[in-house]
Amino acid sequence: MNENDMKRSIYDIFYIFRREFYTVFRDHAVLTFFIVLTLVYPLVYTYIYSNEVVREVPVAVIDQAQSSLSREFLRNWDASANVNIVAYCTDLEEARELMYQKKIYGILEIPADFSKAVYRGEQAHVALFCDMGALLNYKALLQAASDVAIAMGKQIQVEGLTYASSAHQQSTVSPVKIGEVKMFNPQSGFASFIIPAVLVLVIQQSLLLGVGTIAGTSRDRSRRKSMIPLNRHYRKAWCIVAGKTCLYMPVYFLMAFWVFFIVPRIFSLTQIAPKGELMIFLFPFLLACVFLAIAASFLSKEREQPFLLFVFTSVPLMFISGISWPKEGIPDYWLAIAKIFPSSHGIDGFVKINNLGATLGDVRQEYLWLWFLAVIYFVLACFLFRREIRRVTK
Repeated sequence: MNENDMKRSIYDIFYIFRREFYTVFRDHAVLTFFIVLTLVYPLVYTYIYSNEVVREVPVAVIDQAQSSLSREFLRNWDASANVNIVAYCTDLEEARELMYQKKIYGILEIPADFSKAVYRGEQAHVALFCDMGALLNYKALLQAASDVAIAMGKQIQVEGLTYASSAHQQSTVSPVKIGEVKMFNPQSGFASFIIPAVLVLVIQQSLLLGVGTIAGTSRDRSRRKSMIPLNRHYRKAWCIVAGKTCLYMPVYFLMAFWVFFIVPRIFSLTQIAPKGELMIFLFPFLLACVFLAIAASFLSKEREQPFLLFVFTSVPLMFISGISWPKEGIPDYWLAIAKIFPSSHGIDGFVKINNLGATLGDVRQEYLWLWFLAVIYFVLACFLFRREIRRVTK
């Protein structure tokens, strides 16, 4: 390429950048996806789960034993931070009716032989029924019931060792002392666990929707149903991709700073990564997302089509990323599909760096995958635009 061709290409890139700038900032739908969605959605989603854990879950109890031991069990259960006993029922049907009305989310039933079994040295049983519509409620109730049962079991064992020393009693009921240290998410909160993955996914999905809307609008307004105008500045595919990228990247660098640094700070989420190192990792992620969005925009034949194509993919992408379910439990073919999306590698790397304190070297595999995807989607976007140029200029 000689000097004149280089100058012409640079001018074409600038021309496409300027035209894309006017297109984006005059289209309210595109601005909604690019700006409003990335500003508001992380705030709303994080605010919903900002309490991190559930407390005082309303429950009902059925105490058929009516003994001092059963009442002690219920008092200790109610005293835990996770449980709030709001009703005492005579039978299971009465308690179920309260659950159907959403007045309670759990039922604890103590059988009539509870105390007798304990005093006979047998294993006693209690039944816990939970509304599985909310897994966090189930977790809170089950954990509280388990803690109370373990504590009561230790107390009963100690009472049976009347003549033993206190040290012998402790070693008997707790031969192994476990020290629980919750790293990186000490409160076991849902927001600290899931929000980092959501933040990464918001960037990718908003780009897919916004760029797809631009492409669909161009085809709606073109007589030839083309994404590019009959213009001499649109003769080189790589210039078109570069011009669009020169606009999308600065916009999403600002949005990424808001999403990945400001929003977690507002809600006091875990942030232990240096900003510079994290931005170095996010650069190929943003680049891969931009090129993916440009290439995927060729699927948008109409302005409204991105909604049908991309919105529904958010939940599957969240699941196959491995953040909400262990990768060991995901079929290999789904893991292979996950590798073609920048969000999968972005979630892995972002969580490791931002939440677990990993260095850039520790996420080398994810980092290289993002660069690989950026190259692949850039080549694909150029190929698709070259084919579009040939079709329009025939």
